[in-house]
Amino acid sequence: MPIARISIMEGHSDEKKAELIAAVTEAIHRSMDAPYEVIRVLLDEVPRTQWGIGGKTALALGKT
Repeated sequence: MPIARISIMEGHSDEKKAELIAAVTEAIHRSMDAPYEVIRVLLDEVPRTQWGIGGKTALALGKT
């Protein structure tokens, strides 16, 4: 059973997260010929205060 685990910064809409899950599922299906029903996609949402970019938090940099 293929499992994709993806870390994303918090703040994305449920619609965008659903689109990401669908796209990743499709990519795994096509590249590995895995049946859709066995593919799992896990999204880990990381707070902007815990996402570092160049030594600063994403929050401090104003990233969304």
